[in-house]
Amino acid sequence: MDYAQYSEQFSKMSPAAQTVTGVVTFFVVALAIIAEWKIFNKAGIAGWHSLIPILREYDLCKLADGKGIKFLLFIIPGVNIIYAILYNFRLASSFGKGTGFAIGLIFFPNIFQLVLGFGSSKYIGPRGEQRPLNYR
Repeated sequence: MDYAQYSEQFSKMSPAAQTVTGVVTFFVVALAIIAEWKIFNKAGIAGWHSLIPILREYDLCKLADGKGIKFLLFIIPGVNIIYAILYNFRLASSFGKGTGFAIGLIFFPNIFQLVLGFGSSKYIGPRGEQRPLNYR
């Protein structure tokens, strides 16, 4: 479905349905932002970094992989899918979580990021190694 079809279907919805859709979308996006803010704070990075798209990806790759520059792998077609899967496994291990949690991050990222942010897990280090982040 392209944008024109989506826009047309959305405009055919009743105003009440449009309002509900907008509120639910806002709520989901707000929860995602809050979850990433908390994840950044747990790792010792300023939470506002989660609001700036390129910096956010750089920092998340630094959290999970130890090298922030690897966020460039997300823009290479084909490689981005493989790296996204590896990234989620590495992010889970960075907080002491296992394979099941990583699979949850892949399929239900908003829920599992909330668990990472608000749960009792602590940031261990990139790839689960006991070493500091060395942010800058």
